[in-house]
Amino acid sequence: MYTTTAELWQEAQQKQVALSDIILENEMKLTGASKEAVLDRLRQTFGVMSLAASHALSQPLPTVGSLIEGVAQTQYQYSQSGRTLCGPLLNRMMARAFSCSETNAAMGRICAAPTAGASGIIPAVILTVAEQLGGNEEMELRGLLVSSGIGAVITRNATVSGAEGGCQAECGVAAAMAAAAAVEMSGGSAEQALHAAAFALINIMGLICDPIAGLVQMPCAHRNASQAMNAMLSADFALAGQKCPIPLDEVIDAMYKTGKMLPMQLRETALGGIAATPTGKRLAAQIFKP
Repeated sequence: MYTTTAELWQEAQQKQVALSDIILENEMKLTGASKEAVLDRLRQTFGVMSLAASHALSQPLPTVGSLIEGVAQTQYQYSQSGRTLCGPLLNRMMARAFSCSETNAAMGRICAAPTAGASGIIPAVILTVAEQLGGNEEMELRGLLVSSGIGAVITRNATVSGAEGGCQAECGVAAAMAAAAAVEMSGGSAEQALHAAAFALINIMGLICDPIAGLVQMPCAHRNASQAMNAMLSADFALAGQKCPIPLDEVIDAMYKTGKMLPMQLRETALGGIAATPTGKRLAAQIFKP
């Protein structure tokens, strides 16, 4: 069993198998569940993710304060316009990430992976990679296995709490998990998956958590979309052959220490960042007026 990403990589190297195989084997040992039972649970989880990623694409969902109401539909319609800068595929990915955030804000059913505030990143990336590569359920589940394995190590050795480590610990960790998943789904090596996760975390290092009115809406939803993009470009870095000079375990430790250095006002208290702007305060007052 592994407790660090280095140990995870070493097991994959020794057995000459994919990261998803090591993570599946580890889950079976930890839980005593059969392979099929673990895969069934993954199917259920990914089913929830997939529904959340499409739930708000066709119509806006009512949310407290309406800070992000309709963002998923807006982005999805734009993805079909034929005039996007990033192309229809990546705009659909953004819309999927928005949909999960909007579903969460509307008190719908989502999968907190690793948190509710970052719930759109992993499903948006896995669904989009599968769409791009013509993947099937097995590809999606292998991606989800790898993302969960990376997330488990980070949860064990650092944090995924915005209140403890800022948004880098929520959306950043989700991006790292998704980047590794994207590499696995693309047929990349275990080493490339870990490099991708390291790049994703480095790209978002130090990001604060500053939700307007303390609601998991703005800027959370847009960071879900942007960090899905981060995951994809980080995966492409690694698949292109780029290697992060800092090992992933050290990047995780740096992220954790950086989060500890952030002042209380920048860790989910709504006392700093955009939450503390004049307009941010005005919006909060309107939402919570007596």
